[in-house]
Amino acid sequence: MGVNQSWIPELILVGFQLSAEMEMLLFWIFSLLYIFSLLANGMILGLICLDHSLHTPMYFFLSHLAVIDMSYASNNVPKMLANLMNKKRTISFVPCIMQTFLYFAFAATECLILVVMSYDRYVAICHPLQYTVIMSWRVCIILALMSWSCGFALSLVHAILLLRLPFCGPWDVNHLFCEILSVLKLACADTWVNQVVIFTTCVFVLVGPLCLMLVSYMHIVGAILKIQTKEGRIKALSTCSSHLCVVGLFFGIAMVVYIVPDSNQREEQEKMLSLFHSLFNPMLNPLIYSLRNAQVKGALHRALQRTQSM
Repeated sequence: MGVNQSWIPELILVGFQLSAEMEMLLFWIFSLLYIFSLLANGMILGLICLDHSLHTPMYFFLSHLAVIDMSYASNNVPKMLANLMNKKRTISFVPCIMQTFLYFAFAATECLILVVMSYDRYVAICHPLQYTVIMSWRVCIILALMSWSCGFALSLVHAILLLRLPFCGPWDVNHLFCEILSVLKLACADTWVNQVVIFTTCVFVLVGPLCLMLVSYMHIVGAILKIQTKEGRIKALSTCSSHLCVVGLFFGIAMVVYIVPDSNQREEQEKMLSLFHSLFNPMLNPLIYSLRNAQVKGALHRALQRTQSM
């Protein structure tokens, strides 16, 4: 028999079971990575806002990706850092559900933004002469708003379903922070709600977006193969390389977490992969787009020149 959520005691975030010295070392490493992630994404966002050469649909969506990455990391990492410094690793039920809601909302929104970015690349390569007409600013704004709205709406549905579950302990969340799979395990029984949450996560956040991106890239590959010159094919492919790297990192880890069957080491693997999602992905995304993109590097160079001339 479950208990009402208002009577649920504080939950315990188990995290990693390490020595005090190792946790202190991780605290400083994760703090530096978190700060670097915020600075790198902030730099990308600032460059896109200030440099007129980056006022294009692709960089408009990249700015949304930077905002999501900063929000994504800020939802999870500060609490994780606090737990590394505090032996009493507790979190109240309402903040836990809120963290779960935001974690899923930002993840779902990022999936949809990545789908929109693949569509943008499809239009740019397959219909270059019509690009400015198809990807007008009105269309870009609508696509961005739809991505945010659908991501948060899906997460809200999951949060409501989660609150319908009976919780009866134990109150240990075997994770670094509250996320949907770890909180589901606190429920008294494996109900239809669990199955609905896992199914909709796989379909709407993993399989669906991947299928849409696959369709876009099938058309892109077909268009690239029709280009006569080797230089033209390489140039067209290079415009998609950064996006493909980001997609590979994001969806590769997510599929391991949500689709790979259970094993004895599953929970520890989930912690490591979620840590990668929360710390390394937000840090790597701006690096991938800046190091592999001549326009971003050019905008950064111009910004540094303006700073030196002031």
